[in-house]
Amino acid sequence: MAAGHSETPLAKKLNLRDGQRVWFDGMPDDVQEEIAEYALELIFVREPEEGVDAAHVFVTKRADMAATLERLRHCLSRDGQIWVSWPESGELSETAIREAGEPLGLVDTKSCDVSDDWCGLKLVIRKDLR
Repeated sequence: MAAGHSETPLAKKLNLRDGQRVWFDGMPDDVQEEIAEYALELIFVREPEEGVDAAHVFVTKRADMAATLERLRHCLSRDGQIWVSWPESGELSETAIREAGEPLGLVDTKSCDVSDDWCGLKLVIRKDLR
């Protein structure tokens, strides 16, 4: 069964599509395996500075999350997405992620359970900044 007790495959929940340039950071093995089951043809980049359509970062500390968002904002394609995942228990929340993204021109459009242990929030560039 897909993460978050949903019948929807995780790769679909995360809006991943064939041909996307992706960068994952700190992604747990079980999440990677579940995404791989969907058999997408993703283009993995080593560093986000190579340009990304979809990034997914797993963070536990607010300062790390804010620094990563700032780095990604400058590498993200106009219609790209950044998923930020955090453990259910800890110092991060949807509110903290929104607060870090807003000054960078990022807004949230979707949330989901990424796994039994991780929540996720999708950020995109505000339409008026694209």
